[in-house]
Amino acid sequence: MPLDYAKPDGQTITLGVLRMPAGDGSQRIGSLVVNPGGPGASGLATAVRLAGQAKNNDLGKRFDLVGFDPRGINSSEPSIRCLTDQERDAQRADDDELDSSPAGVAKVEGEQRDYANKCAARTGDGTEMLANIGTRDVAKDMDVLRSALGDEKLSYLGYSYGTRLGTTYAETFPNNVRALVLDGALDPQQGVVDELVAQGQGFQKAFNSFTDWCVKRQDCALGQDRGSVLRNYLNLVRPLGDRALDLGDGRKLSYSDATTAVVQALYAQELWETLNNGLAELKRQRGTTLMLLADTYYERDPDGRYSTTQDAFTAVRCVDDPRVTDKNLVVEAQERYKQVAPFLDDGRPASPALDACAFWPVPNTGSPHLPKVQGLPPTLVISTTGDPATPYQAGVNLAKALGGSLVTYEATQHTAFLQGHKCVDDAGIDYLVRLKQPAPGLRCS
Repeated sequence: MPLDYAKPDGQTITLGVLRMPAGDGSQRIGSLVVNPGGPGASGLATAVRLAGQAKNNDLGKRFDLVGFDPRGINSSEPSIRCLTDQERDAQRADDDELDSSPAGVAKVEGEQRDYANKCAARTGDGTEMLANIGTRDVAKDMDVLRSALGDEKLSYLGYSYGTRLGTTYAETFPNNVRALVLDGALDPQQGVVDELVAQGQGFQKAFNSFTDWCVKRQDCALGQDRGSVLRNYLNLVRPLGDRALDLGDGRKLSYSDATTAVVQALYAQELWETLNNGLAELKRQRGTTLMLLADTYYERDPDGRYSTTQDAFTAVRCVDDPRVTDKNLVVEAQERYKQVAPFLDDGRPASPALDACAFWPVPNTGSPHLPKVQGLPPTLVISTTGDPATPYQAGVNLAKALGGSLVTYEATQHTAFLQGHKCVDDAGIDYLVRLKQPAPGLRCS
């Protein structure tokens, strides 16, 4: 691919692509390109996983499943790299962001500026790569990929951030779309602050569902009194902000890691048992299970090596949205976030410290807006009522913006399609294979 589409004959970059052939070549429709979200997650691994899940249905039989690593991510080269493994460990162990004093703010902003500078220095092609890493450019890559695969029109499945990628493609190339399934949607018109607050509401709703489940158990780490579980939880995790818990292996569980562990467990109900065990351990001044959950979120392996997902996430988001440099807005955002997500309230004054995007060395190439999709064929959005990361209403709004259909899944988890939920899977497969729209207002549970 061209590094800069404004210079099509200039420097090139490479994308990692994996194609899993259709099970029945005689009935093959074409390629189904998939993106798992992030931004920063690998599409190659997703294609392998989905191929296993879809091998016995029409999706696996009639489509080549194609995963690609977007520019700068995983196997694509050059890759985004900002921190070393040791630096990432140190960053996680450091709860500096809890200090809202002038000295604390200056320290945090110095670290954020240093992070942005390291991203430019350690990423191949430096600032030019960072300037062309955003969704705007990945959507153009997808159209080149569509052509290289031999498909006249694109069939696409995007999860989470992958819905923003699909929406951007639909706006850029509406006449090149065959079918889009967008699951776990981002609201295309929502600014970064409102999106953060909405996500906080989503995670609080999931935390409430977890505690409703927990208090019914004799072994609930937060007790059986529904009215005191939040207080019990905060009494467990807030002290870590003053003193991290020594795990005895050279690592310490910080407040940040403990809350990240809880957030990770709220993505899927299957992790609630693990979360309860981790909180019970914390009551005994042990933190191994919570640290493992946090390591899963950050994609740290047992040998201490990290994937590049977190660096890529920051790099993409810093050019996809306008930077926030108004410190009053930063404080307001934190205060709103703590209000709607009290389980993530650290009990300290909001800090006006700016994040890495405020110091990013290149300008943004995207911004929230209502997509213009004239000529786009019918699309399908799937939204889960208790989705903590991409709240349900965002899916409602995206379906309306694209003029497509909406499938509602009543559950507490992040995304739903091809995860064994027959009603959801049948609707999505029927649409992708036969371009058949689901019944209006379809709800699955």
